[in-house]
Amino acid sequence: MAYKQVEVPAGGTKITIKDGRLQVPDNPIIPFVEGDGTGRDIWRASVRVFDAAVQKAYGGRRKIHWMEVYAGEKSFKLFNTWLPDETVQAFTEFLVGIKGPLTTPIGGGFRSLNVALRQLLDLYVCQRPVRYFNGAPSPVKHPEYVDMVIFRENTEDIYTGIEFKYGTDENRRFKNLFREAFPKEYAKIRFPETAGVGIKPVSVEGTERLVRAALRWALENKRKSVNLVHKGNIMKFTEGAFRDWGYALAKKEFRHEIVTERETWILGNKEQEPSLAVEENAHRIDPGFEMMSGAQKQDIIEEVGAALALWPTHGNGKWKSKLLIKDSIADVTLQFVLIRPKDYDVIATMNLNGDYISDALAAQVGGIGIAPGANINYETGHAIFEATHGTAPKYADLDKVNPGSVILSGEMMLRYMGWTEAADLIVKGVEGAIAAKTVTYDFARLMDGATEVKCSEFGDAVINHMG
Repeated sequence: MAYKQVEVPAGGTKITIKDGRLQVPDNPIIPFVEGDGTGRDIWRASVRVFDAAVQKAYGGRRKIHWMEVYAGEKSFKLFNTWLPDETVQAFTEFLVGIKGPLTTPIGGGFRSLNVALRQLLDLYVCQRPVRYFNGAPSPVKHPEYVDMVIFRENTEDIYTGIEFKYGTDENRRFKNLFREAFPKEYAKIRFPETAGVGIKPVSVEGTERLVRAALRWALENKRKSVNLVHKGNIMKFTEGAFRDWGYALAKKEFRHEIVTERETWILGNKEQEPSLAVEENAHRIDPGFEMMSGAQKQDIIEEVGAALALWPTHGNGKWKSKLLIKDSIADVTLQFVLIRPKDYDVIATMNLNGDYISDALAAQVGGIGIAPGANINYETGHAIFEATHGTAPKYADLDKVNPGSVILSGEMMLRYMGWTEAADLIVKGVEGAIAAKTVTYDFARLMDGATEVKCSEFGDAVINHMG
């Protein structure tokens, strides 16, 4: 389409997708939003790192053609709109883009621009890798054990924004309808007259495509496990359903490549004791088996039988080479990623859980300042890579803050494009700068013997350590 607000680089070419695979030219056009507040400083430092990595990796054979698009405060000042149609169109047309932090007010005002972009482009995966860089300050004893990738569902859950504000006509109408149609459920609201109400949709389709993406990524990258994180003990028909649908999808589409945790118990029992009866095996995997009803016992016996039917492909220890699928309650997960981080690898979860978990994990390895993120639709190829932190307006234009989140999001972007050599150089540069203790203020105040540098100077240090 023709653009009025956006200048399309003359020397660049679009990234496309064919048969589910990105087609990346040597001169791709990449839309970017510099971001609000500190985003301006961060983008200037980060784009130099990206260009240096590409130049060092490919010697001029490849080059990114950057195309600025607008969102947030800069867009509002220029065009009197927080998110122009041309920005959405550019991310749609050019497939892959990157953005800095954008303003999102708490309470009243507009909804999150980040959430809006995810929903408009159906970027259903929020992918957040969390790993430790040697030397980064950490509050935990063994941050080096943290190496996890979160697949957070991006388009459902309470982030759909279906809310009815207390005191509004919409709120009253909704609660009247709810009371009339579901009086028993309405009675569960403790203070119905003064309650704001939100709706939490979780679907089969939304669950399946998120879990499918996590499993494919885990298999392609030779990871050891995928953990379905949920609060299904309380929210049985949303979060509990997410768990059940996730397991069902894994068994249906990846049967020969995966094994569930309970299946490992069943197969392991049989391997240790070949003559073990099915009912005894059932008793061992469920210690409360004897107290179950007849129907419950039959369900467990059928589960054991189904697992043992996998013997030709999974028995005699072959299951140990399969991708392990397991699940855990969200609050237990938040505890165990601290005390038993080696037990977690790839995490697939819903929107709100993923938000909490990814930020909590970032704190273990240096903070949100170096936490990268991506929003991806693996079917269409659309992807926006982004800073995971806020705008920190009090530090705006001071050349002070850590640009690591955007730098490492760019590393994810290059790897997504297949430019792994350039991505590897960025990782090498970040590792080198942090190990040399050449860091911005947020790290320097927590590290002994550190040299505090500006945002732009950290970018220089990353480039210098690329080698």
